Amino acid sequence: MELELLADRFGDKEALLIGGAAIGALFGAFAQQSRFCLRAAAIEFSRGSVGGKMAIWLIVFSTAIAGTMLLSWAGLFTATEARQLASPQSLSGAAIGGLLFGTGMILSRGCSSRLLVLSATGNLRALLSGLVFAVVAQASLHGFLSPLRDALAAPLTTLSIGSNDLLVLSGVSEPTALALVVIGLVASLSLAVWRRIGLWKTFAAFAVGACIPLAWWFTNAMSSIAFEPVQLESLSFTGPSADTLMLFLSPPGSMIDFDVGLVPGVFLGAFIAALLTGELKLQGFEGGGSMRRYLAGAALMGFGGMLAGGCAVGAGVTGASIFALTAWVTLFSIWLAAAATDWVVDRKWSEHKARTDAMASQAPITSFQPTE
Repeated sequence: MELELLADRFGDKEALLIGGAAIGALFGAFAQQSRFCLRAAAIEFSRGSVGGKMAIWLIVFSTAIAGTMLLSWAGLFTATEARQLASPQSLSGAAIGGLLFGTGMILSRGCSSRLLVLSATGNLRALLSGLVFAVVAQASLHGFLSPLRDALAAPLTTLSIGSNDLLVLSGVSEPTALALVVIGLVASLSLAVWRRIGLWKTFAAFAVGACIPLAWWFTNAMSSIAFEPVQLESLSFTGPSADTLMLFLSPPGSMIDFDVGLVPGVFLGAFIAALLTGELKLQGFEGGGSMRRYLAGAALMGFGGMLAGGCAVGAGVTGASIFALTAWVTLFSIWLAAAATDWVVDRKWSEHKARTDAMASQAPITSFQPTE
């Protein structure tokens, strides 16, 4: 009833925009407070530790899946109507795009959603990287990079295996899957208690995960009352970032939907949360080398996210919540590439630098003798 009043008062598209902004604001605020970050969790895990960062990611992940499954069981939305399950998806794109995204995520020190949250707190590195991410994503969708994206996505699709539904393909029943997810959620909460991340961060992580089924519910409810077709979707940041960028380059009112409200909503929510907790702080680049690293990483994420059909949130959490096979392939590829990139770029480089500095500190000191 409330949604009908909202749609009648402002219009269907405007209601979608408002809903996207509101859910985005919740996500942004709680993501900022929980420090939700796939990159941080992947690095922690790849370095042989299962700590607080991993606990936060697991809480978000398991909450999103459990909430989405319960929503589906209650008949409040039908997962098979989502784009990830209703149309053929690219398995090769998911694998290659996930590898590129995971590499870029390490180089830019954050996934697309994390960069958006950080930019709202005054991090200029994240802001510029986010803009590059959006530009490359748009170029990959409709610009000069789209032929390359199509070529990489074409070789292997879900048409060859008959479905993109992981539960159907694996033969695992929904009750069994839900039981496993609940066990995972309990385990992640236990890990959070063990690592002492605190009640507030635990709650914030839970709230971040709950935004996924909330968005599924909202777009499904809007599809039942809107006069025009409404895409059933939840949170993602590759396509919406590109759409938001184009919003500023298009005639006023030409692009109004859930996605366009999402990105500004996340930014606003993260900004308010940082403002209220005294965490606003301007931060810039630390030299040209750092800038090249961030921008290269953002470009890889923009192309990789569009090729894979989702980012660390869009595929890694939203797509996984409806058991889309390509989303799980993307998520696995992101983790794999993130671990490898961290090992080669950060850990090996740090070890090399430490050895170089140690050798330099042990070099004999010679006094300067002026020549006659």
